[in-house]
Amino acid sequence: MLRLLSAVMTFLALAWAPVHAQVPVPKPAEGQAVATFAGGCFWCVESDFDKVDGVLATTSGFMGGTTPNPTYKTVTAGGTGHLEVVQIIYDPKRVSYERLLDVFWRNIDPYDPIGQFCDKGDSYLSGIFTHDEAQKTAADASLKKVAEGNKTGKPIATTIRAASTFTPAEEYHQDYYKKNPIQYRIYRTGCGRDARLESIWGKSKTQ
Repeated sequence: MLRLLSAVMTFLALAWAPVHAQVPVPKPAEGQAVATFAGGCFWCVESDFDKVDGVLATTSGFMGGTTPNPTYKTVTAGGTGHLEVVQIIYDPKRVSYERLLDVFWRNIDPYDPIGQFCDKGDSYLSGIFTHDEAQKTAADASLKKVAEGNKTGKPIATTIRAASTFTPAEEYHQDYYKKNPIQYRIYRTGCGRDARLESIWGKSKTQ
């Protein structure tokens, strides 16, 4: 019932949302850095990373596909190759990339090969998009650590790939959890996200 209600609320929220142009691509200032993660619904990933000290800005969007000018409608319809991602601007003096990786893993289901939680399809797959060799090395090490602690018998489905063009999603998707807290909470609970995370990682989910 909760999942059905979640789907209805999400549909209504998007159906009534005003049509806006996509927001500008945020640029890090001097001394700041960029990280990009795909963890299913970007509303949830944005909410998770906004809680992390040292994260300065989060932007929901799309990465990994080849179709130009992706939109939420075209990406979720399938065939563009894009994943829903969140691009993060952070202060490396306050939070390390390794810490962001730790937060990422503990807020996804790394064993799901067809999506995340109740959201299924290529656009909801989990992944790490690295922006340089140092991030690639750190991401590979983090995946190895997760694999070593894997007691499920299932393979890790999360991929690591080089960052490509980032396209921000429409404005109404940005900070969705702040603008629509009731709809967001119904969606997140109905999708079973936190219940599944607790079953994988325990109650001390890293934030």
